[in-house]
Amino acid sequence: MSKQTLPKWFNGELYKEGNTAINRFTGEEYKLTAEELSMYDLIMGASIMVEMGMDVDKGIIKDLRKGLEWFKENNSKAYLVLFG
Repeated sequence: MSKQTLPKWFNGELYKEGNTAINRFTGEEYKLTAEELSMYDLIMGASIMVEMGMDVDKGIIKDLRKGLEWFKENNSKAYLVLFG
């Protein structure tokens, strides 16, 4: 498998190791690489902010959408398990 790279717009924490992520609605698990886990946490943080009705700027929503697209392109199986 080729080394994944995060896009230039990514402004979250870059983890050194991957871990298992859990779909909060279904309980399904998926093992993620360090890059995938970093993007997953950015997506989840933005999602929670939006769901809580926090006053978020358009950049956060834009990053949320771009993060989901990144996941679809880089690991469609993980995308379906965690976000589908």
